[in-house]
Amino acid sequence: MDYPFAATDRQLDYHAEFDRRMRRHLRTLVSEAVIEEHRRKPLGQHSDALDRLLNYFRRGGMAGKLGLYQPDPAVPSYRLVRFSGTRGAPSLVEDEAYGSLDEAYHAVFLRRIDELLER
Repeated sequence: MDYPFAATDRQLDYHAEFDRRMRRHLRTLVSEAVIEEHRRKPLGQHSDALDRLLNYFRRGGMAGKLGLYQPDPAVPSYRLVRFSGTRGAPSLVEDEAYGSLDEAYHAVFLRRIDELLER
């Protein structure tokens, strides 16, 4: 028996719609105050708006996410990488090196904010 349509996983459709709505709401939370709050204190307790943004950025798998790489553990120098989904194969995002972990965390945060606002 031939079916006139292909079966689809409706759960994927619902997840995509949920993600679209979540991103639309999160865009309204982005402000200079939230960005400054993260710059001052990338780790620790945050406002509700910043917590929601950070929790969203932490969701999902590793493939395509931004992260940090420290080439030499003896030197406090951090680089931005994008994870490929294959262990040990991240790709360098930019040539700039950050002198502190907090600066590097904030650089990743700013990139993620840009990606949120672009889509």
